[in-house]
Amino acid sequence: MAEKAPETKPGFNPQAFAQEAKAELGKVTWPSRQQLISESVAVMLMVTLSAFLVYGIDGLFKIIQKAVFG
Repeated sequence: MAEKAPETKPGFNPQAFAQEAKAELGKVTWPSRQQLISESVAVMLMVTLSAFLVYGIDGLFKIIQKAVFG
């Protein structure tokens, strides 16, 4: 009968986690400064436009509500 290998107790190893995190961050392709700025501006523009669209639709529903319910 073959002996089983001793089972290791699962748990959190901070040192191993830090080493693995550092290795994974080394694999990341980071954006250039220009790419980061242009994409950030695009996101802010889309959020602003979306907010104005929601505000406009809300105003339209308020007008409809007043017309229907007085």
